Amino acid sequence: MESRKLEKQESTLIEKVLFKVAKQWIAGDTMEEALKSARNANANGMNAILNKLGEHMSSKAQVTQTVEDYLTLVSNLRRSKITGGLSIKPTQVGLAISTKECLSNLDTIIEKALQFQSFVWIDMESSEYTDDTFKIYQNLFEKYERLGVVVQANLKRTGNDLAMLLKNGSKIRLVKGAYHENSKNAYRTRHEVDENYKKLMNVLFEQGNEFAIATHDSKLIDLAMELSKKHEKKFEFQMLKGIRDELKPILVKSGFEVSEYIPYGTNWLPYSIRRLKERKRNILLLGSSFIHAHRV
Repeated sequence: MESRKLEKQESTLIEKVLFKVAKQWIAGDTMEEALKSARNANANGMNAILNKLGEHMSSKAQVTQTVEDYLTLVSNLRRSKITGGLSIKPTQVGLAISTKECLSNLDTIIEKALQFQSFVWIDMESSEYTDDTFKIYQNLFEKYERLGVVVQANLKRTGNDLAMLLKNGSKIRLVKGAYHENSKNAYRTRHEVDENYKKLMNVLFEQGNEFAIATHDSKLIDLAMELSKKHEKKFEFQMLKGIRDELKPILVKSGFEVSEYIPYGTNWLPYSIRRLKERKRNILLLGSSFIHAHRV
């Protein structure tokens, strides 16, 4: 009994510490907090990309509520005159139930978003959902022009996927990829992922238009700036809220378009764990917070 009590206390402490660290890259629990963060991004010369946290929803009621929340968010973006748009994970709007469910719900959200000139990104999740996500995107892109999809540099298949997507002028966000994948599907070392990111970025600057370079890596950002001098392409840098805040105003001042990805909501744990795994600095921050929590 005493052992269970201690385990519960330790679990509560870990969650508190994680939340303390996570607050740097999450706007807060509520939509109003997300809108406030988006207004701040706009005030600093950046577009805002809002994402309601949550994924792998298999309950119809949960999915319906999430769709309603996104529809409300779109109205609030318009009311608040916020420049930017949404980023939506397919499994939070029905892909864990069926492709048809997800397609229908995304169609509803995108139609309303585009009435207000808000851009919509379809996020990419783990590789088991990649094929279905691309099928859904291509189906919707035939109907809606202001729609983008994410490709991940850590996946070995992405070179072929990018070539396929660019044939019809798809709008792409290039990320490194934060989901745990096996070595058959994905590059496992940082060097391999970075090298593939560079190859894919070169393809985007040569063949793409209206794309996003989503990275906090200075070397990759420098390469993108160099490539932008050779190729007249419409693109933007995208960075997460709370990360590389010192660099964002420099890019804006240099004339580059920058968007800040702003997640919000109570379902912050899976997202935060991926952020922690991505950067050593985040792990160190967690460690120092945990030590401090044990002392107080």
